[in-house]
Amino acid sequence: MMQLLLLVLPPLLCAATEPLPTPSSDGYLCPLGQFPCGNLSVCLPQALHCNGVDDCDNGADEENCVDTTGWLGVLGDMLAGNTGTEDEADTCCKPPSGLPSPPHHTGPSLPPQHIPSGPAVLEMFPEQCRCWGRAVDCTAQNLSTVPRISPNVTQLDLKRNKIHTLLDNQFTGCWSLRKLFLQNNKIRVISPKAFAGLSQLRMLFLSHNRISQLLPHTFEDLNRLEWLILDNNRIARIAPATFSGLRSLYFLYMLNNSLAKIPDGSLCVETPKLSWLELEGNRIQAVRGAVFQQCRELTVLILRRNRLRWIQGGVFSGLSRLVELDLSCNGLDELPPSLFHGLVALQQLNISYNPLKEICPSQLESLPQLLSLSLEGLEIPNIHNVTFRGLANLSHIYFKKFQYCSSAPHVRSCKPNTDGISSFEHLLANIILRVFVWVIACITCLGNLCVICMRSCVVTESSAHTMAIKSLCCADGLMGIYLFVIGAFDLKYSGEYNRHAQGWMASVPCQLVGSLAMLSSEVSVLLLTYMTLEKYFSIVFPFSYRRAGRKQTASVLAAIWLLGLSLSIAPLCCKESFGNYYGRNGVCFPLQSELGERPSARGFSTTIYLGLNLAAFITIVFAYTGMFYSIRITTCRTAESSVCPRDVAIAKRFFFIVFTDALCWIPIFLLKLLSLLQVEIPGTITSWVVIFILPINSALNPILYTITTAPFQEKLLSDLAAFCDPEMRPRWLHRAASPRCITALHHRAASPRCITALHHRAAMGHQLTAPTHHQSSCISQ
Repeated sequence: MMQLLLLVLPPLLCAATEPLPTPSSDGYLCPLGQFPCGNLSVCLPQALHCNGVDDCDNGADEENCVDTTGWLGVLGDMLAGNTGTEDEADTCCKPPSGLPSPPHHTGPSLPPQHIPSGPAVLEMFPEQCRCWGRAVDCTAQNLSTVPRISPNVTQLDLKRNKIHTLLDNQFTGCWSLRKLFLQNNKIRVISPKAFAGLSQLRMLFLSHNRISQLLPHTFEDLNRLEWLILDNNRIARIAPATFSGLRSLYFLYMLNNSLAKIPDGSLCVETPKLSWLELEGNRIQAVRGAVFQQCRELTVLILRRNRLRWIQGGVFSGLSRLVELDLSCNGLDELPPSLFHGLVALQQLNISYNPLKEICPSQLESLPQLLSLSLEGLEIPNIHNVTFRGLANLSHIYFKKFQYCSSAPHVRSCKPNTDGISSFEHLLANIILRVFVWVIACITCLGNLCVICMRSCVVTESSAHTMAIKSLCCADGLMGIYLFVIGAFDLKYSGEYNRHAQGWMASVPCQLVGSLAMLSSEVSVLLLTYMTLEKYFSIVFPFSYRRAGRKQTASVLAAIWLLGLSLSIAPLCCKESFGNYYGRNGVCFPLQSELGERPSARGFSTTIYLGLNLAAFITIVFAYTGMFYSIRITTCRTAESSVCPRDVAIAKRFFFIVFTDALCWIPIFLLKLLSLLQVEIPGTITSWVVIFILPINSALNPILYTITTAPFQEKLLSDLAAFCDPEMRPRWLHRAASPRCITALHHRAASPRCITALHHRAAMGHQLTAPTHHQSSCISQ
């Protein structure tokens, strides 16, 4: 396997301000940000390496992409050094009388072996247990105590039994025992002398029990023990004396216990050979003092998933052989500048998912051998090339946002490659999105512009309703403008988006276009709600409700636009509370909450999407249901047939209005709710929602509320017919120019006769006839 190496500067040039070009294996230098295709004189950008596609002719861009640094390498070396097998072939099992020796055991810890006859025989082991060579397997046999076994047994497996206590001298006579498995029992108490006499024991497994404390000197006789596995217990406290006698201990595994602190004294006073310390999933709040002072052999230190708030500077300075350090998933909000001093052999560092406010530019300069750096889940507002410039050997880096990769152009493998919305090359990663953003923008803008023009020339309803429709078209048209801007910047940054990503998301154009989308969305929601309620009261309460006039409608529309404008610019005016609210992604529209989102921003977006918008949607659904029910009841009381074509037509119309609203808003509600519940949502979903689902109402509202309405179609056709008739054209042109033409239907549609006809006839008991044109206009949208 070919391994890419960064060119090392001579000492004289160590202070150079720019990272060096990357050489190929034949000496050809690649520009910064590009890497060679093995021994070919071909360079590819960072984005094309380790992306799952063979972009080099020889496939070298997909080689050495797996991150094997840190504990994987240490574990491999450790296993390679323990390839010897115990001599078990000179021993055979003597099964208890009447029981055949089971020759085909396939348990994971006791592989089948060919056992030739020999003089040594295991004379003593429980009848329900099985043995091969010198290994005895008593897994899941409901044992409540440790059974007596032959002294030459080297491996005893007591997993999944019902042992509660390990008494003093419990294993007396088992001087040959090397591996002891006690996982998944119910052990609560371990007596101080429980392991007395086990001087040959190498591995002790006590995981998944109920151990709450370990008394000092409990392991004192285990001077050859190398592996001590204590995970998934309830241990709340340890001290250096806890591990007294473990002079050969190499691996200490205490995952998922209840440790609240690490003792101030050195853990390695009694365990000088400790190489691997696993403390993940405890309750440790601070690391201070000389806790690791004498741990000169420590190579892996895992402090992941604790409650760390503070780490003393220089606490790791004596760990000159440390290869991996994992501090992820804690509560660290700052790192002392000297925290990593002395870690000259460190290859893998993980500080992901901490509430760090910034990373000091010189924080990592003392890690010359670092190969892998994990910064996932971190917002790094002060990120800069200087932060990673000194890490010449760095080959893998992991960020929260792929845009940060532009600050580490000399690192071959930078993840993630995309956030699902954008990629290294494009603001819109998917080719379908890049095409349809223009298609939907054109449909939205042209459709709404067409309706505004036609409503100005062809009047079919009251001027107040026409004013509301035009206002709705203006709001929906803003969504089209938003899509045009996103499409334009996608073209502008095509092929090199990652170089401009950070600047674009923090730029004024991104903030403005994001607020424009928010303004369009919220004004449209409020206008639809207002228009629906206006029509609901007109139909359901025709006698008591008086429709709003032109001035009242204008006042309501002005208030709606003012409220929408206030909601859209609030995040721009309160940067301290909202942060970069609109600049969280390349499309400048925040739909989902993030783990590190500021509380005020989270509360604001939750109020908008799950408060205001959800309430509006529920109101519209109930209003249209009420309207249809009212019309249906009136029709059934007066018509001969219980179902008439008009009922079906109205039902279809109302259904499509509610359906398009649901199609637009329900996915957004679900997306917001899932993000609040911290469910991981792929970025690809967000991008499709923004481009295809969010503009649905903006694109379809002109059709639903104007073009498909019967009064509008009748008036448009009659006017077109009059215009096309040569004899009536002069009269039509004169009428079109007359103010009376513009206002004629306003007075007729505003008449109470139009809206109360059905109710009046129902009350008089007359047969309902087919509705007239003016009655139709009362319930048409």
